[in-house]
Amino acid sequence: MSDDALVKRIKVIVKEYGGQLALAGAIGVDQGFISKVINKKQEVSYYLIRKLCFQLKYSPEWLILGTGEKKKDKPESAKLITEIQMLRTEVDILHARMRAFEIEINELKEQQVTDQKKAG
Repeated sequence: MSDDALVKRIKVIVKEYGGQLALAGAIGVDQGFISKVINKKQEVSYYLIRKLCFQLKYSPEWLILGTGEKKKDKPESAKLITEIQMLRTEVDILHARMRAFEIEINELKEQQVTDQKKAG
């Protein structure tokens, strides 16, 4: 999923609602939050996707993938949102594990350099 494409679709929604302030009011968030997302100063969050899909009835498939109907009100939307949340959690876990491995690798490299200095 391209964040650029997702942001473009959020901009379409902003336009449909008559601006950031109107959209923010419709979903109960701060206008600054919408602005940060649109200007890519903040990642598109599950929280925002959920509000757009559940409160405004946008299709998660259209919002996230850019395919299918723009709006629909079917039970499968809830299932897709749950799956997205689970996947995002898995990605966060993987990022944390990668960071831990990076730290471990750097420590091993530092130890190797120290050992080489002692031996040399």
